[in-house]
Amino acid sequence: VAGLSSITGGGIILADRELDGPGPDRGVVFQSPSLLPWMTARENVMLGVNQVFFTASPTEREQIAEYYLTVVGLEDSMHKRPSELSQGMRQRVGIARAFALKPKMLLLDEPFGMLDSLTRYELQAVLLELWRNNRITTLMVTHDVDEALYLSDRVVCMTDGPAAEVGEIVSIPFPRPRDRTAVMEHPLYDSLRDGLIDFLEHRAHRGKN
Repeated sequence: VAGLSSITGGGIILADRELDGPGPDRGVVFQSPSLLPWMTARENVMLGVNQVFFTASPTEREQIAEYYLTVVGLEDSMHKRPSELSQGMRQRVGIARAFALKPKMLLLDEPFGMLDSLTRYELQAVLLELWRNNRITTLMVTHDVDEALYLSDRVVCMTDGPAAEVGEIVSIPFPRPRDRTAVMEHPLYDSLRDGLIDFLEHRAHRGKN
């Protein structure tokens, strides 16, 4: 979907256009934020903003970058380089960089997988707040069942292997805005969680030699 790998069959349509490569209409947040080490947090965000909003004035572009860095809690660290930031702070830069492009779709590839539990919870809350204010269609890859239940409206379970297929699609009924405690205390939470774990432990391996 990000356009970083060749499509092996079929096609992908986004906003009535078939995708044939990477583009600014898709913001990507990787497990590792892949920041340019010689640039500050602000400069890393500005790199994409300058390319997408080239008709805006320099001041307007700076305001976009600084706004999203502030939203993710880096207003006091935007002039630091990646080596001066913690892993969680670097991931905040990656999230700010993706949202600053104002894409049609946000792609998240296990963005919190390398973080400790406290930082992961904090960034999940940041992500939900940004999503609530921007309402961008989001596709997220995760192996964390609780994370999937907390963040998503729909969980698509994939089978194992390089030829993975859609195994099951589960609708998540929890209302928004979401509170972690309220989600975990919802009467359907345990049954949904048990169903997803059962798929991962048993049904995802069907047909595997």
